[in-house]
Amino acid sequence: MINKKGKSFYFCWFFFITFVIFLYGPTFTIVLLSFQGPEGGLTFPMNGFSFHWFEKLWEGGGYVDIGSAFRRSILLGIILMILTVILSVSAGMAFRKKFFGSNFLFFLTISSLIVPSIILSLGVALEFRLIDETIKFIGNKYNIDWIINDFQTTLNMFSSGLGAQLTWTLPFGLLIMFAIFNRFDKSFEEASRDLGATPWQTFKFIVLPIIAPSVVGIALFGFTLSYDELARSSQVMGATNTLPLELKGLTTTVTTPVIYALGTLTTGISFLVIFIAIGSFFIIKRKKIK
Repeated sequence: MINKKGKSFYFCWFFFITFVIFLYGPTFTIVLLSFQGPEGGLTFPMNGFSFHWFEKLWEGGGYVDIGSAFRRSILLGIILMILTVILSVSAGMAFRKKFFGSNFLFFLTISSLIVPSIILSLGVALEFRLIDETIKFIGNKYNIDWIINDFQTTLNMFSSGLGAQLTWTLPFGLLIMFAIFNRFDKSFEEASRDLGATPWQTFKFIVLPIIAPSVVGIALFGFTLSYDELARSSQVMGATNTLPLELKGLTTTVTTPVIYALGTLTTGISFLVIFIAIGSFFIIKRKKIK
Protein backbone atom coordinates (compact mmCIF):
# COMPACT_ATOMS: atom_id res chain seq x y z
CA MET A 1 0.00 0.00 0.00
CA ILE A 2 2.85 2.41 0.82
CA ASN A 3 4.48 1.83 -2.56
CA LYS A 4 1.17 2.36 -4.37
CA LYS A 5 0.61 5.63 -2.52
CA GLY A 6 4.14 6.67 -3.37
CA LYS A 7 3.61 5.97 -7.07
CA SER A 8 0.35 7.92 -7.04
CA PHE A 9 2.07 10.85 -5.39
CA TYR A 10 4.87 10.98 -7.95
CA PHE A 11 2.42 10.57 -10.81
CA CYS A 12 0.32 13.51 -9.56
CA TRP A 13 3.47 15.58 -9.04
CA PHE A 14 4.67 14.79 -12.58
CA PHE A 15 1.23 15.63 -13.99
CA PHE A 16 1.20 18.96 -12.11
CA ILE A 17 4.69 19.93 -13.32
CA THR A 18 3.74 19.02 -16.89
CA PHE A 19 0.59 21.14 -16.64
CA VAL A 20 2.57 24.15 -15.32
CA ILE A 21 5.08 23.82 -18.17
CA PHE A 22 2.23 23.61 -20.67
CA LEU A 23 0.55 26.64 -19.09
CA TYR A 24 3.57 28.92 -18.73
CA GLY A 25 5.84 27.50 -21.43
CA PRO A 26 4.66 29.95 -24.14
CA THR A 27 5.14 32.88 -21.75
CA PHE A 28 8.66 31.71 -20.89
CA THR A 29 9.43 31.35 -24.61
CA ILE A 30 8.26 34.90 -25.33
CA VAL A 31 10.36 36.27 -22.45
CA LEU A 32 13.42 34.37 -23.68
CA LEU A 33 13.07 35.47 -27.30
CA SER A 34 12.60 39.11 -26.30
CA PHE A 35 16.30 39.19 -25.39
CA GLN A 36 17.44 38.32 -28.93
CA GLY A 37 20.45 40.15 -30.32
CA PRO A 38 20.04 42.94 -32.91
CA GLU A 39 20.15 40.39 -35.74
CA GLY A 40 17.74 37.97 -34.05
CA GLY A 41 14.43 36.79 -35.44
CA LEU A 42 11.13 35.43 -34.20
CA THR A 43 12.23 31.81 -33.85
CA PHE A 44 14.90 29.68 -32.21
CA PRO A 45 17.84 29.48 -32.01
CA MET A 46 18.56 32.84 -30.41
CA ASN A 47 21.06 35.04 -32.19
CA GLY A 48 22.94 36.72 -29.38
CA PHE A 49 21.68 38.32 -26.18
CA SER A 50 20.83 41.99 -25.71
CA PHE A 51 18.22 44.54 -24.64
CA HIS A 52 18.08 45.90 -28.19
CA TRP A 53 14.39 45.15 -28.79
CA PHE A 54 13.33 46.76 -25.53
CA GLU A 55 15.14 49.91 -26.63
CA LYS A 56 13.35 49.75 -29.99
CA LEU A 57 10.05 49.28 -28.21
CA TRP A 58 10.44 52.43 -26.12
CA GLU A 59 11.50 54.43 -29.17
CA GLY A 60 7.94 54.04 -30.53
CA GLY A 61 7.65 55.54 -33.98
CA GLY A 62 7.11 52.90 -36.63
CA TYR A 63 6.20 50.18 -34.14
CA VAL A 64 3.88 51.66 -31.53
CA ASP A 65 3.75 54.59 -29.16
CA ILE A 66 4.21 52.27 -26.22
CA GLY A 67 4.46 55.06 -23.66
CA SER A 68 1.11 56.65 -24.53
CA ALA A 69 -0.70 53.32 -24.95
CA PHE A 70 0.71 52.04 -21.66
CA ARG A 71 -0.27 55.20 -19.76
CA ARG A 72 -3.78 55.10 -21.21
CA SER A 73 -4.25 51.46 -20.20
CA ILE A 74 -2.92 52.05 -16.68
CA LEU A 75 -5.09 55.15 -16.17
CA LEU A 76 -8.22 53.43 -17.50
CA GLY A 77 -7.48 50.36 -15.37
CA ILE A 78 -7.11 52.43 -12.19
CA ILE A 79 -10.34 54.38 -12.81
CA LEU A 80 -12.21 51.17 -13.62
CA MET A 81 -10.76 49.47 -10.54
CA ILE A 82 -12.03 52.27 -8.29
CA LEU A 83 -15.48 52.30 -9.89
CA THR A 84 -15.75 48.51 -9.75
CA VAL A 85 -14.88 48.45 -6.04
CA ILE A 86 -17.30 51.26 -5.15
CA LEU A 87 -20.21 49.89 -7.20
CA SER A 88 -19.63 46.27 -6.17
CA VAL A 89 -19.45 47.02 -2.45
CA SER A 90 -22.45 49.36 -2.66
CA ALA A 91 -24.48 46.80 -4.60
CA GLY A 92 -23.42 44.03 -2.22
CA MET A 93 -24.66 46.05 0.75
CA ALA A 94 -27.91 46.91 -1.05
CA PHE A 95 -28.65 43.32 -2.10
CA ARG A 96 -28.46 42.12 1.51
CA LYS A 97 -32.13 43.11 1.69
CA LYS A 98 -34.85 42.45 -0.83
CA PHE A 99 -36.12 45.46 -2.74
CA PHE A 100 -38.42 45.99 -5.70
CA GLY A 101 -36.75 44.84 -8.91
CA SER A 102 -33.71 43.32 -7.20
CA ASN A 103 -33.92 40.04 -9.10
CA PHE A 104 -34.31 41.81 -12.44
CA LEU A 105 -31.39 44.12 -11.67
CA PHE A 106 -29.20 41.18 -10.67
CA PHE A 107 -29.91 39.15 -13.81
CA LEU A 108 -29.49 42.26 -15.97
CA THR A 109 -26.03 42.81 -14.48
CA ILE A 110 -24.94 39.19 -14.80
CA SER A 111 -26.29 38.83 -18.34
CA SER A 112 -23.35 40.81 -19.72
CA LEU A 113 -21.15 37.80 -18.94
CA ILE A 114 -22.97 35.59 -21.44
CA VAL A 115 -23.42 38.15 -24.22
CA PRO A 116 -20.61 37.80 -26.83
CA SER A 117 -18.06 40.51 -26.15
CA ILE A 118 -17.87 41.81 -29.70
CA ILE A 119 -21.68 42.12 -29.88
CA LEU A 120 -21.70 44.10 -26.64
CA SER A 121 -18.93 46.35 -27.98
CA LEU A 122 -20.88 46.99 -31.18
CA GLY A 123 -24.02 47.73 -29.17
CA VAL A 124 -22.25 50.28 -26.96
CA ALA A 125 -20.68 51.91 -30.02
CA LEU A 126 -24.08 52.14 -31.73
CA GLU A 127 -25.61 53.66 -28.61
CA PHE A 128 -23.00 56.42 -28.48
CA ARG A 129 -23.34 57.08 -32.21
CA LEU A 130 -27.06 57.63 -31.65
CA ILE A 131 -26.11 60.06 -28.89
CA ASP A 132 -23.78 61.81 -31.35
CA GLU A 133 -26.55 62.17 -33.90
CA THR A 134 -28.92 63.53 -31.25
CA ILE A 135 -26.39 66.14 -30.12
CA LYS A 136 -25.70 67.20 -33.70
CA PHE A 137 -29.43 67.44 -34.41
CA ILE A 138 -29.92 69.68 -31.36
CA GLY A 139 -26.92 71.79 -32.37
CA ASN A 140 -28.20 72.34 -35.89
CA LYS A 141 -31.76 73.01 -34.78
CA TYR A 142 -30.85 75.62 -32.16
CA ASN A 143 -27.70 76.94 -33.91
CA ILE A 144 -25.33 76.07 -31.07
CA ASP A 145 -21.94 77.15 -32.40
CA TRP A 146 -19.67 74.88 -30.38
CA ILE A 147 -21.64 71.80 -31.45
CA ILE A 148 -21.73 72.82 -35.13
CA ASN A 149 -18.05 73.79 -35.29
CA ASP A 150 -16.23 71.69 -32.70
CA PHE A 151 -18.26 68.64 -31.71
CA GLN A 152 -17.16 65.34 -33.25
CA THR A 153 -18.13 62.34 -31.13
CA THR A 154 -18.82 61.18 -27.58
CA LEU A 155 -16.94 57.95 -28.31
CA ASN A 156 -13.75 57.97 -26.25
CA MET A 157 -11.85 55.98 -23.69
CA PHE A 158 -13.49 57.53 -20.62
CA SER A 159 -17.10 57.36 -21.82
CA SER A 160 -17.95 54.48 -24.14
CA GLY A 161 -14.70 52.64 -23.39
CA LEU A 162 -15.20 52.88 -19.64
CA GLY A 163 -18.83 51.81 -19.89
CA ALA A 164 -18.07 48.80 -22.09
CA GLN A 165 -15.35 47.53 -19.77
CA LEU A 166 -17.51 48.11 -16.70
CA THR A 167 -19.99 45.56 -18.07
CA TRP A 168 -17.15 43.04 -17.82
CA THR A 169 -15.69 43.87 -14.40
CA LEU A 170 -18.81 44.75 -12.40
CA PRO A 171 -20.49 41.29 -12.55
CA PHE A 172 -17.35 39.64 -11.15
CA GLY A 173 -17.16 42.17 -8.32
CA LEU A 174 -20.86 41.72 -7.56
CA LEU A 175 -20.58 37.93 -7.43
CA ILE A 176 -17.63 38.19 -5.04
CA MET A 177 -19.63 40.48 -2.77
CA PHE A 178 -22.58 38.07 -2.82
CA ALA A 179 -20.30 35.22 -1.77
CA ILE A 180 -18.85 37.27 1.08
CA PHE A 181 -22.10 38.66 2.46
CA ASN A 182 -23.84 35.27 2.25
CA ARG A 183 -21.54 34.03 5.02
CA PHE A 184 -21.18 37.35 6.83
CA ASP A 185 -21.98 37.21 10.55
CA LYS A 186 -24.54 39.97 11.17
CA SER A 187 -24.05 39.75 14.92
CA PHE A 188 -21.01 42.04 14.61
CA GLU A 189 -23.18 44.78 13.13
CA GLU A 190 -25.87 44.23 15.76
CA ALA A 191 -23.31 44.55 18.54
CA SER A 192 -22.00 47.74 16.98
CA ARG A 193 -25.46 49.28 16.81
CA ASP A 194 -26.18 48.21 20.39
CA LEU A 195 -23.09 50.19 21.44
CA GLY A 196 -24.47 53.31 19.76
CA ALA A 197 -22.54 53.31 16.48
CA THR A 198 -24.09 55.01 13.46
CA PRO A 199 -24.62 53.03 10.22
CA TRP A 200 -21.55 54.73 8.70
CA GLN A 201 -19.40 53.94 11.76
CA THR A 202 -20.58 50.33 11.66
CA PHE A 203 -19.61 50.03 8.02
CA LYS A 204 -16.27 51.83 8.44
CA PHE A 205 -15.03 50.10 11.60
CA ILE A 206 -16.79 46.72 11.47
CA VAL A 207 -17.90 45.69 7.97
CA LEU A 208 -15.13 47.16 5.86
CA PRO A 209 -12.19 45.66 7.81
CA ILE A 210 -13.83 42.23 7.62
CA ILE A 211 -14.46 42.35 3.86
CA ALA A 212 -11.18 44.18 3.08
CA PRO A 213 -9.39 41.12 1.59
CA SER A 214 -12.33 40.61 -0.77
CA VAL A 215 -12.24 44.30 -1.73
CA VAL A 216 -8.57 43.84 -2.65
CA GLY A 217 -9.61 40.87 -4.80
CA ILE A 218 -12.26 42.95 -6.56
CA ALA A 219 -9.71 45.69 -7.18
CA LEU A 220 -7.32 43.12 -8.67
CA PHE A 221 -10.09 41.73 -10.88
CA GLY A 222 -11.11 45.21 -12.02
CA PHE A 223 -7.62 46.33 -12.96
CA THR A 224 -6.40 43.15 -14.64
CA LEU A 225 -9.62 42.61 -16.62
CA SER A 226 -9.46 46.20 -17.88
CA TYR A 227 -5.73 46.12 -18.60
CA ASP A 228 -6.12 42.92 -20.64
CA GLU A 229 -9.47 43.66 -22.34
CA LEU A 230 -9.60 43.52 -26.15
CA ALA A 231 -12.99 42.44 -27.54
CA ARG A 232 -15.14 44.89 -25.56
CA SER A 233 -12.69 47.69 -26.35
CA SER A 234 -12.42 47.08 -30.08
CA GLN A 235 -15.32 49.31 -31.19
CA VAL A 236 -15.64 51.88 -28.40
CA MET A 237 -12.29 53.59 -27.78
CA GLY A 238 -12.70 56.28 -30.40
CA ALA A 239 -9.48 57.83 -31.66
CA THR A 240 -7.24 56.38 -28.93
CA ASN A 241 -6.06 52.81 -28.42
CA THR A 242 -5.28 50.93 -25.25
CA LEU A 243 -2.26 48.65 -25.05
CA PRO A 244 -4.14 45.43 -26.00
CA LEU A 245 -5.50 47.13 -29.13
CA GLU A 246 -2.01 48.30 -30.08
CA LEU A 247 -0.73 44.79 -29.45
CA LYS A 248 -3.35 43.36 -31.77
CA GLY A 249 -2.19 45.72 -34.51
CA LEU A 250 1.43 44.77 -33.91
CA THR A 251 0.76 41.06 -34.39
CA THR A 252 -0.15 41.70 -38.04
CA THR A 253 2.55 44.23 -38.90
CA VAL A 254 5.68 43.57 -36.81
CA THR A 255 8.10 40.82 -37.87
CA THR A 256 10.85 41.46 -35.29
CA PRO A 257 11.30 40.44 -31.63
CA VAL A 258 9.95 43.84 -30.57
CA ILE A 259 6.58 42.10 -30.27
CA TYR A 260 8.14 39.71 -27.73
CA ALA A 261 9.61 42.64 -25.82
CA LEU A 262 6.13 44.12 -25.54
CA GLY A 263 4.77 40.75 -24.38
CA THR A 264 7.49 40.51 -21.72
CA LEU A 265 6.73 44.03 -20.49
CA THR A 266 2.97 43.48 -20.23
CA THR A 267 3.47 40.12 -18.51
CA GLY A 268 5.78 41.76 -15.99
CA ILE A 269 3.20 44.46 -15.26
CA SER A 270 0.49 41.83 -14.75
CA PHE A 271 2.59 39.85 -12.28
CA LEU A 272 3.55 43.07 -10.48
CA VAL A 273 -0.13 43.91 -9.94
CA ILE A 274 -0.78 40.38 -8.66
CA PHE A 275 2.12 40.57 -6.19
CA ILE A 276 0.94 43.99 -4.97
CA ALA A 277 -2.55 42.57 -4.39
CA ILE A 278 -1.16 39.53 -2.53
CA GLY A 279 1.05 41.80 -0.44
CA SER A 280 -1.93 44.01 0.41
CA PHE A 281 -3.90 40.93 1.46
CA PHE A 282 -1.20 39.77 3.89
CA ILE A 283 -0.76 43.30 5.30
CA ILE A 284 -4.50 43.51 5.97
CA LYS A 285 -4.50 40.04 7.49
CA ARG A 286 -1.57 40.90 9.78
CA LYS A 287 -3.30 44.07 10.97
CA LYS A 288 -6.47 42.09 11.74
CA ILE A 289 -4.46 39.62 13.83
CA LYS A 290 -2.87 42.45 15.82
